[in-house]
Amino acid sequence: MATLPNPLPRLATDPSGRSLGLRLPPGTVPDLSDGATRREPLLWQADAVTAPGGWTALGTPAARAGLLPVLLDTGGTQGGPLTWDLTPERMSYPGDHDAGEVLEEHWGFDDPDEEPDDELLEELVPFGPRWPGLAPAGALTADPAEQASRTADELVSASPEWFREPHLALVPARRSADIPAAIGWGGPLNHDNDVARLCAVLRSWEDRFGVRVVGLGFDIMTVSVAAPPATLAEAEAVAAEHFAFCPDNVTQNGTGGLRGYAETLVGATSWSFWWD
Repeated sequence: MATLPNPLPRLATDPSGRSLGLRLPPGTVPDLSDGATRREPLLWQADAVTAPGGWTALGTPAARAGLLPVLLDTGGTQGGPLTWDLTPERMSYPGDHDAGEVLEEHWGFDDPDEEPDDELLEELVPFGPRWPGLAPAGALTADPAEQASRTADELVSASPEWFREPHLALVPARRSADIPAAIGWGGPLNHDNDVARLCAVLRSWEDRFGVRVVGLGFDIMTVSVAAPPATLAEAEAVAAEHFAFCPDNVTQNGTGGLRGYAETLVGATSWSFWWD
């Protein structure tokens, strides 16, 4: 996977970050090699739980130093990144994949000419077995960076049951969408064992919906959305992409299939995903 020069080794010897023009709170560059041959560290992580305002204070200057912010959930049953078995060496490069092709492959029908399962078809109303294609781009209602900061503050303030003890981390990545692949995150492993393919979708969402990756847990992801769907029809097209990206969002959320799920996306400035 193509990467930028990694500033993290400098943080290992200069925890303050001053050599990179940063003023970092206490934190560490953890050894996540797990015995594997890995030449460079994957992330810096703050020691303390992040408070509102932490993302804004650190994210912009860190980006100028080649490091992008993400909140990591360390309070779940699977712990934090030290126990997540991160494997970036197994990931491909997001830029080598086409978002539409990835989503079409995951739409859920091996042969769209065969009669699909009636129960699954019911979940996918108003769409059928054929992949409907990518949704049109949304209209920006906020600056993507500012929306990411707001979503981060909402996440650390709300302390939802599924995202506890968020610690701010910095990751060397070209763009926010690449963060999961850059650290070798395995959250969607049961859905796709190469998260770079899903990062290609995240890149497309960056371009069309102003998405930024804000939070990662062992198997959860939260993104901010600066150009959310404004109508139910727009939201249904986006919901189809969500089903291909993370089927559990639609089939296990109790909203009554894709159409009910789409109603929750109208105007939503954050999207969360969970892979069983």
